[in-house]
Amino acid sequence: MAASVWNRCMIAAVKVIRVSPSFSARRWLLSAAYTDTKLWESRETEPQNLAVPAEKYGQNYERNLPVSPWAVSRLVDNISSREEVDQAEYYLYKFRHSPNCWYLRDWTIHSWIRQCLQIRSQRQGLYTLRNRVQYGIFPDDFTFNLLLDSYIKDGDFKSACSVVEEVMLQESFDFPSTQILSLYALGSYLAGKPQLTVSEERALGASLLICGQKQDNSVGLSAQLLGNALLGKVEMLNGIHAVFKGMPLFWGSGYLGPSLGLMERAASGDVALSAETLDFTRDLLQDLSSTSDTSSSGEESSDDEGARKEGVDEDDQAERAKLQQYAGRFQELRNQLDSRAKVEPRSFLALVTALVQEKLTSAEKPDLEWYEGQVPAWEANKKQLIQREKQLREQAEREKAQRLATRAAAQQA
Repeated sequence: MAASVWNRCMIAAVKVIRVSPSFSARRWLLSAAYTDTKLWESRETEPQNLAVPAEKYGQNYERNLPVSPWAVSRLVDNISSREEVDQAEYYLYKFRHSPNCWYLRDWTIHSWIRQCLQIRSQRQGLYTLRNRVQYGIFPDDFTFNLLLDSYIKDGDFKSACSVVEEVMLQESFDFPSTQILSLYALGSYLAGKPQLTVSEERALGASLLICGQKQDNSVGLSAQLLGNALLGKVEMLNGIHAVFKGMPLFWGSGYLGPSLGLMERAASGDVALSAETLDFTRDLLQDLSSTSDTSSSGEESSDDEGARKEGVDEDDQAERAKLQQYAGRFQELRNQLDSRAKVEPRSFLALVTALVQEKLTSAEKPDLEWYEGQVPAWEANKKQLIQREKQLREQAEREKAQRLATRAAAQQA
């Protein structure tokens, strides 16, 4: 049902993309300076065949000896082929399940994603990201942006939205550039009229809602409206527990109600809402109301009825009873928005694209300043780590020599 509603609302967005020549003429992706590898490649590394650190790594595991974070970092830095990406992925998994699992360094995570991008193996980078608990891959916003941008440039908006979902789950919408790229990926994917499953509706809704809250403009408000509508649909059909389980969302019933609150905010404020998202919300309310009427009239099969009732409690039933009230209030607020010229005629994707073209360049500057300071800091921390491990190794060798000497003296006695 959500797919059919979305199909009716997104046709205009697809037409905008096809007829607007400015999209190809103007810059709307990360700059070459942002994705440049010169600073990263200027670090001090220990070039060697990956088999060397991998062999030492394997020997330590066989002998139940701890593997140092520096060993993992060195292994990732020496990836040079797709086969070695597979090998490094295995050792990242092994390290995550070792006693030193908490000490995977930020620069190692950044290096892993960069290596996946360089080898054109984004799929494995995304896989370890989606299974971050098993691999320990928790990137910073800058690293997220590199992976997200690569999928956008390839036109793979579904995978880009998978990255956005991980940003949302990690609650890492700190950089304005990350917010802008995420909204662009979400808008572009939905403009393609995808057939959405319940889990996809939930993930997209949560991503739109949380990311939209970071933007105080028409794009942000429209994203929140769209996110609340998608989450409200999941809640109405599957219960509130199907919404917030495993999500950084408010543990309370009622996601369609806040959609009306956003419309009230727009009616009394200076920010307009996209007509496309308003139409989507209207059609969604109508479809939910018709579904509710069909269910109450007994036309729904017993299997479907059982599936609907599973996980639905009294609060969910009370929320469903408000559907007609929500639909009526929506129409009142829509009339207010129209009369006060608070409806933006451009599609959601057109609004996001305009935001990208207007804000992305300026949003990159603080990111680059952060990164230019972070790489030397990582290098300083790495040198301290190397020195510390050297001291511990020398201490272990002295203690071993002392034990051997004591044992030899005891044998002579």
